[in-house]
Amino acid sequence: QVQLVESGGGLVQPGGSLRLSCAASGFAFRTYAMSWYRQAPGKERELVAGVTNRDNTNYADTVKGRFTISRDNSKNTVYLQMNSLKPEDTAVYYCNARERKLNYWGQGTQVTVSS
Repeated sequence: QVQLVESGGGLVQPGGSLRLSCAASGFAFRTYAMSWYRQAPGKERELVAGVTNRDNTNYADTVKGRFTISRDNSKNTVYLQMNSLKPEDTAVYYCNARERKLNYWGQGTQVTVSS
C-alpha cells in the first residue's frame, strides 16, 4: 500500500524556519520524482519544489533562495527546508511522488506563518 506521510508543519513567525518531511512507503522511492506542492485557502494547488530521481531540483520563483528540497533514498524520505518564511507561505503543503503515469499524494501538513 502506497503511503506518503508529511510532518513538520506548524505555526511560525515571519522570518522563521520549518523543515517538512515526507516519509514514503509501498513503492520504489528512488525511481520516483518527488515534489512539494501547496494550496492556500481559495487558491489552486501550486508546485513549490521538485527533485528528480537523479537529484535535479527546481523551485517556484516565489521560494527560490529560501526553500531547499532534498531526498534521502536510504530513508525513503523527502524534505523541504523552509527559511525566511513569509505570511504568504501559509498553506497546506502536500508531498507528491510521480513516475510516468503513476502519481501519489500525501494528506498534507498545515504551515501557518503569522505573528
